[in-house]
Amino acid sequence: MKKLIYILIVLPTLMFSQVEDREQDSLIGQYIIIEGDSIPRTSIDLDEVLLLHKLEFNSKEDRRQYLILKRKTIKVYPYAKLAAERLESLTERLASIEKKSDKKKYAKRIQKYIEGEFKDELKKLTRTEGQILVKLIHRQTGKTTFDLIKQLRNGWRAFWFNNTANVFDISLKREFDPLNTKEDYLIEDILQRNFQNGRLKTQKSALDYDFFELSNKWLGTDKKTASSADSN
Repeated sequence: MKKLIYILIVLPTLMFSQVEDREQDSLIGQYIIIEGDSIPRTSIDLDEVLLLHKLEFNSKEDRRQYLILKRKTIKVYPYAKLAAERLESLTERLASIEKKSDKKKYAKRIQKYIEGEFKDELKKLTRTEGQILVKLIHRQTGKTTFDLIKQLRNGWRAFWFNNTANVFDISLKREFDPLNTKEDYLIEDILQRNFQNGRLKTQKSALDYDFFELSNKWLGTDKKTASSADSN
């Protein structure tokens, strides 16, 4: 798990001049004034809200496993979010540096900074938390941890780190695949619920998938499975 630590470490201009609220027919309407003309506006702009299904479980064990996964996901998500932010800033900065030697120096400085800030916390992760983190890094960056190491270091170190992680049953090549892996769908479900309640800060996934389509697939599968079990 200690080896994993070092892997992860590397890792509108306004168009309107004035807005006023006025009472009109017992309704509060918003008036937008454009060059002296008042235009009533009765609609309200709202942030997009994702309507989530009600949580249902086929058994107490399924519910227990979900709660365990929820605890672990909430714990490691901030590190995956940080990895994506650091990668974005690192990539932008490196693109502005011309000398290869200066690029190396800057990348190393960032690595040491992150290491000093989060090393102790990452040491506390369990094997399963480490694997969830690897998958979430892929969700947030669009790249596997293995590929990130290969990009920022070299292929040999990526291979070596992956073999070391395998000792702990952790694959750095593991992708986040909620379409084909039930656990990954549940992780996405956990993230969406905690984005809505404010417990986790939203960061859009770098991957392309539709949560409604995922829910229709997996919830439909669960209902069919339960129906089949009842008939037997």
